[in-house]
Amino acid sequence: MPFSKMDKDVAGRANRKHLWTPGLAALAAFGLGLSLTLWLAGTERRRAEVEQHRTFVSAAARIVDTIEMQLSDCERLIRAFQSVFLASSQVTADEFAMVFDNLRDDRARINLQALAYAQREVRAGRDHYITTIFMPIRGNEAIRALDVSEQPSNLRALLDSRDSDDVSMSAPFILRQSLATSTGDIDGFILRLPVFAPGTSPTTAAERRRAFVGSLGASFRIRDLIKVAMPTEQGLIAEVLVDDITDGPPRRLYRHAFGTVDPGVQEQRQVRFGGRTWVVSVRGSRGAAIIPWSGSTLWLGVLVSTLLAALGWSLVSTRERAVSLAKAMSDRFRSSEDRFRRLNELLPSLVVVARRDDGQVVYLNAAARDRLGEVDGERNLADLFDDEAFAVLFQDVARAAPLTSDLQMIPAASEPFWANVCVSRIDIDEVPTWLVVASDISQQRQMTERLSYQASHDSLTRQLNRREFEARVSHALASPNAHDCALLFIDLDQFKVINDTSGHRAGDELLVQLAAMMREKLRPSDILGRLGGDEFGVLLAGVRNGEGALQAAERVRRAVEAHIFNWEQRTYTISASIGAVMLSGNASQKELFAHADAACYLAKEAGRNRVHFYSEDDTALTSRLTEMEWASRLRDALREERLLLDYQELRPIQPGVEETAHVEVLLRLRAEDGREVMPGAFLPAALRYGLMPAIDRWVVETALTNLDRVHPSGALLGTCAINLSSSSLDDPELFELIAGLIQRLELDPGRLMFEITETVAMRDFAASSALISGLRTLGCRVALDDFGAGMSSFGYLKNLELDMVKIDGSFVQELATDRMSQSIVRAVTEIGHQQGLKVVAEWVSSAEMLDLLREAGVDYAQGFALHKPERVMFQRT
Repeated sequence: MPFSKMDKDVAGRANRKHLWTPGLAALAAFGLGLSLTLWLAGTERRRAEVEQHRTFVSAAARIVDTIEMQLSDCERLIRAFQSVFLASSQVTADEFAMVFDNLRDDRARINLQALAYAQREVRAGRDHYITTIFMPIRGNEAIRALDVSEQPSNLRALLDSRDSDDVSMSAPFILRQSLATSTGDIDGFILRLPVFAPGTSPTTAAERRRAFVGSLGASFRIRDLIKVAMPTEQGLIAEVLVDDITDGPPRRLYRHAFGTVDPGVQEQRQVRFGGRTWVVSVRGSRGAAIIPWSGSTLWLGVLVSTLLAALGWSLVSTRERAVSLAKAMSDRFRSSEDRFRRLNELLPSLVVVARRDDGQVVYLNAAARDRLGEVDGERNLADLFDDEAFAVLFQDVARAAPLTSDLQMIPAASEPFWANVCVSRIDIDEVPTWLVVASDISQQRQMTERLSYQASHDSLTRQLNRREFEARVSHALASPNAHDCALLFIDLDQFKVINDTSGHRAGDELLVQLAAMMREKLRPSDILGRLGGDEFGVLLAGVRNGEGALQAAERVRRAVEAHIFNWEQRTYTISASIGAVMLSGNASQKELFAHADAACYLAKEAGRNRVHFYSEDDTALTSRLTEMEWASRLRDALREERLLLDYQELRPIQPGVEETAHVEVLLRLRAEDGREVMPGAFLPAALRYGLMPAIDRWVVETALTNLDRVHPSGALLGTCAINLSSSSLDDPELFELIAGLIQRLELDPGRLMFEITETVAMRDFAASSALISGLRTLGCRVALDDFGAGMSSFGYLKNLELDMVKIDGSFVQELATDRMSQSIVRAVTEIGHQQGLKVVAEWVSSAEMLDLLREAGVDYAQGFALHKPERVMFQRT
C-alpha cells in the first residue's frame, strides 16, 4: 500500500535520526582525535624545546670542559719542568732546551707563548726575580733579563705559588712580548710554580720562603688558548663570553660571536684554576630558539582523527588502528636502538660487550674492532687482556660497583698496549652481561715514564742524579742490613784543567767515559750516581767491614788512574780522591754525606789520588766536619739575610784635629736561635769553602746602599772603613760592584775606606797593587790593616798607593810594658808620616795607652777605651 503523507514524514524523520546519530559520533570522535593530535604535537614541541635546551647546555658544558682541559694541560706542562728542577741542583740552558724539545708534541705547548725560569736575587735588601732561561727564544726576546717584580700581576702569582707550593695563575695583563704592538687590551696570563733549593722538601710557608730560589713561569695568550674550545659551526650558540671575576669588576678576556643573540637563552659556568675564577657565558641563537610545529605529527593526527571518526561507522576499524599503532611503536623502538648503536660506533673509546656466564664477546664498537680485531665468535673476554690484575678486577666487580684499573690489552695483530679499563655489570634483554669501556693511555704512560726517568737520572752520564741517589741511601739506612753497606764519595782531581784547556765539551765527554768505566768496575748490586759537577757517589752493598769498602774504592781509583782520555790530538790522564764511610743506623743521611765529603777532602789534602776512610776518632776529620757545618750554616745565613754589621769609631788623638766621625764596619752573625756569633767562629770556614767573595760582596753592597744610615751622624759621616778578605783579590766582580754602586747611588768615593791586611797584601803583591790602584782611581781611600804582623819589610810601603796604615793591635797591647813595642810603634808612625799616610793604632784599651800613642805621634786610635762596637743604625730594631 502506498504511504500516506503522514507516514512519509515519520519515515523521513526516522531516517534523518538514523543518519544524525553516527554522524554526531563520528564528529565527536574526529574532534577528540584532533584535540589529542594537538596535545601530542604540543607535547612533541615541548620535548623538542627541552631537547634543544639540553643540547645547548651540553654544548656550553663542552666549551667549559675544553677550557678546563686546556688549563690542566698547561699545568701538566709546567709541572713537568718543575720535576726537572727538583731532579737537578742546577739546570742549565741546554738542559732546559732539551726537555722543551722533548715535549714538542704536548698539546699545551701549541698554545704556549713562553716557558721561563726566574732566578731569585737579593739586591739592596729586596728580592728580585730575574728571567735567566726561557724557551722558545724566537718571539720572546723581550723577556730576556725581565725582572718579575716589575709586573705586579706576575709577582703576585709568583709569591702565591711560593707559599702554597701549588700552581698559581696571574691576573690577565699585557704580556711583555706584546708591548710593541699592543692596543691596550689584555692578552695573556702566566702560570707559576716554585723552585726550591735541593734538600728536604719544605712543608710550611715559612720553610718555603727560606728555601725558595726561583720560579717557573709559563705564559699563554688568552685568545689562542680559549679559541680551541669554540664550536666550528653556529648551531644553537650565538655568542661566547669569558670574563675574569676574581678581584673587582669583571674583566673581559674573550668574545666570539656566531649570530644573532636570543637574550632569553643563556648558560653560565665558572672555571676555577690557579687561584682565579673565570665566568664563561654562552648565549643562544635567536633563530634556533623557534621550534616549528611538526607537520608530520599534525597530518598523522588528522589521519588518526579520521580513523576515529570512521569508528562510528565500523567497529572493524578498531583492530586495524591497534595494528597500525603497534607498528608505529615498533618502528620507533627500532629507530631508538639504531641511534644507540650509531652512537656507540662513533665513540673514540673501546666498547666491549661479553656474556657474564662464559665471557664470550658479543659486540665490539668501531674503535674496539680497529684495535682488537673483529668478533669471530670464538674470542673470550680474558683473551683481550694480558695482566694478572684482570682476574682480581673482575672478581671485585662481581661483588661491588663498577671498577676502573690500568691493564694491558692484546690486539689481534699488533703489540699489547696500556688502557684505562672500566668494567660494569649490566643486563641486556635479561641476559647478564659485562660492559667494558677502555681508553688507550700508552702515550700518557710513555710520557710519565720518560719524565720519571729524567727526574731520577743525570742527563749527561745517564746515571742516577743526586736526588735519586740520596733517596737510595736513605732507603739503605732504613733497612736492617744497613751495617753491610758503605758510601764512597768520588771527586776527580784537576778536572778543571781539562775544562779550561779543551773546553766543556771535552769535560762532558770525559765524565761520560768515566761514568761508564766505573759502572763496569762495580757489581750489579752497587749503585752509582752523579752528585754534581765532577763528583760521583757509590753505594756499596754486601760489604762486611771497612776492608771490603777500601778494596772496592781502590779498584775504582786504579781504574780512573789508568784511564787515558784522548781529545782532539791531546792525551790526558786523570785521578780521583775518594772518601769512604760505612753506613750506620745511628747516623742520618746528612751526617753520612758530611763524613764521606770530609774524608774525600782529607784525601785531596794528603796529595790526591788516594782513598781516605772515615773513623770517629780522626781529629782532622772532626775539625773538617765542624768547618763543613759552619759552611752550611753560613749559606743559610746568606740566603736568610742573618748577617749583621756593627760599627766602631776611630777617634783623633792629636790636638787640633777636626772631630769628624770615622767608623769601621765589623761583621757579625745572628745564629738560628737568635744569639750573636763573632766572626772568629765562622770566618775560617768561609775562607776554606770559598764563601768569602759572597760575604765581601754582601758587606760592600749593604754598607754602601745604607751609607748615610750606618752612624747617628748620617750624611755627615766622614769615612766608613770596610775590610776586604784575600778572596777579594781574585774577584773582578767585587770591583765592578763597587764602581757600579758609587755611580748608581751617586756616592762621594772619598767617604769610603777599604782595608787590606798586611799578610794578604804580601801574599800576592801584584794582585793587591792592582786592586788598590783601581780603588784609588775610583776616588776611594785604602788602608793597610794589621801592619807589623808580618814585619817582612818597611820598604814595600812606598810601592803601595795607600792613605792610611793601621798598627797591629799586638804591639799596642804591650805598649806600656814593652820598650820594643814602643820603638816599633814610633818607627811605623814616622815612616807612615814620611809617606804622607795617616797612622791608626788598634786595640786601645786604656787611657795610659792613649797617652803613649799621643806622644809617639799616632793620628787616630781605635779600641774599647774610646768606643765599643754598636749595631749600625739601619739594622736596629
